[in-house]
Amino acid sequence: MELTREDAFSFLSEYNKEPFHIKHALTVEGVMRYFARELGYAEEEEFWGIVGLLHDLDFELYPDQHCIKEQEIMRDRGIDERIIHATASHGYALTVDIEPEHEMEKVLYAVDELTGLIGAVALMRPSKSVSDLEVKSVKKKYKNANFAAGCSRPVIERGAQMLGWELDDLIGRTILAMRATDVVE
Repeated sequence: MELTREDAFSFLSEYNKEPFHIKHALTVEGVMRYFARELGYAEEEEFWGIVGLLHDLDFELYPDQHCIKEQEIMRDRGIDERIIHATASHGYALTVDIEPEHEMEKVLYAVDELTGLIGAVALMRPSKSVSDLEVKSVKKKYKNANFAAGCSRPVIERGAQMLGWELDDLIGRTILAMRATDVVE
């Protein structure tokens, strides 16, 4: 089944009602679209965005089966296996053994947790925005394990390694990606 962006959002909305989860999906969608353009995959921007939008499809209803249940849900709907593999791979070494292979999957793996952390840092600023956020501000909060404790630093670091990027580079590029999207966590 070929999904349009509208179909994907409708599908997401069936399984996610919490504004936080919807906002996170929209943020990751925007970040994925940005990276598609920046990394030379502009012709696949829609696909990258849909993967970002649907990556946590099962999290709100099935947090203990995250990245497992969504595969079943998507297959029951006849969703393209590339979308299923890509969305499930962001749970690699956590809940599934589906390793990110394509650069897009590695980007998703790296930025999923990081967008949450960056969003939390931005909310602490007077501007409550990423527009004036710098890498050093994120790094300062990053070092405090109690800050945005749900955002896994080891996953973020593993994602940077998968991409062959330095952590500071990943953070800086993700801040720019979040600035380019209208939604911030």
